[in-house]
Amino acid sequence: TCLDQIQYIEWSSDSLFILCAMYKRGIVQVWSLEQPDWHCKIDEGSAGLVASCWSPDGRHILNTTEFHLRITVWSLCTKSVSYIKYPKACQQGIAFTKDGRYMAVAERRDCKDFVSIFVCSDWQLLRHFDTETQDLFGIEWAPNGCVLAVWDTCLEYKILLYSLDGRLLSTYRAYEWSLGIKSIAWSPSSQFLAIGSYDEKVRILNHVTWKKITEFEHPATIANTKTIVYKEVEKSPSVETERLSFPPTRALANSLFSTQSKYDISQVPVSLQYIKPVADRANPKMGIGMLAFSPDNCFLATKNDNIPNAVWIWDIQKLKLFVVLEQLCAIQSFQWDPRQPRLAVCTGNSKVYLWSPAGCVSVQVPMEGDFQIVSLSWHSSGDSMALLSKDNFCVCYLEREEV
Repeated sequence: TCLDQIQYIEWSSDSLFILCAMYKRGIVQVWSLEQPDWHCKIDEGSAGLVASCWSPDGRHILNTTEFHLRITVWSLCTKSVSYIKYPKACQQGIAFTKDGRYMAVAERRDCKDFVSIFVCSDWQLLRHFDTETQDLFGIEWAPNGCVLAVWDTCLEYKILLYSLDGRLLSTYRAYEWSLGIKSIAWSPSSQFLAIGSYDEKVRILNHVTWKKITEFEHPATIANTKTIVYKEVEKSPSVETERLSFPPTRALANSLFSTQSKYDISQVPVSLQYIKPVADRANPKMGIGMLAFSPDNCFLATKNDNIPNAVWIWDIQKLKLFVVLEQLCAIQSFQWDPRQPRLAVCTGNSKVYLWSPAGCVSVQVPMEGDFQIVSLSWHSSGDSMALLSKDNFCVCYLEREEV
């Protein structure tokens, strides 16, 4: 039992410890699965607590204090404490390399942006350098841990690429005087960097010259005959009147009132539902809000917020649009199967949609009542996924095809 309401929970990388953060109290409690009588409590005291996370080795905890005054690194093994000053309050201010050896921290001091790179084994500072950003918004390592991408606020289109020793490898700007970068994604092979921006385009940079090799547009009308457009259509189930009893059985009542959906292949050209963003509001719903590469590096899935009901799937080997999924509701979330090119999509209703190069399927969640899926998460084996609604979750198991 924890001391207060748990606001954040996280497993250590080796699954031996559970971290529970209580931000209101400024306390972190850690529980061991192997030794139930061992427990740890970290109290940040008057400094407060706004974020907490594990280091990749699962033996250090990084706590960010209120007003982002510092990050405290607590060691569970030696009980030692290290401090990192002036961390920047931005969307993504801490980034670890995939192998867990290095950590990059975005910092803000004297009205300038800096990045510090630390060695995770002993928390020694490896490099500290200033970045040419107006207002740094996020940092992300390439999967191979060789290049760090640093991007600016949406008011300034600028992405900078740094090597591990702090050298500036390249700067990329697509345009000026307009809203800039909205989302970025590295390909699993580290060969491509996809940048989604507010002008409804995705630009792909290559890892040799860091120049743009292509850009993907997201128009409201799809005219290319080689693009497959799957359109979700709803149909009410047909019921034989001889089978009707009164009152109807529960199973029959459920099937009577549930609408099933399937995919039709649309004839191109196809016009997608386009929403004009409200210009005088903050955070306009426009531009590329989501993008993700498939684990085999073959496909890129994107969502243009101006066309909220469509998922675009691009063939990375041919650098062409491959498939568009047109849903009846707005896309809430999508995620690739970690083992194969299979995309799961949810749209805030009780169905989960799966796409693979073989085709498209819509699956009804067999639950009574209203189960609106707002997000989903694959198991690392690719055999199952968790579907989350506002206050429930269920696990969806996918049967493996016998090869």
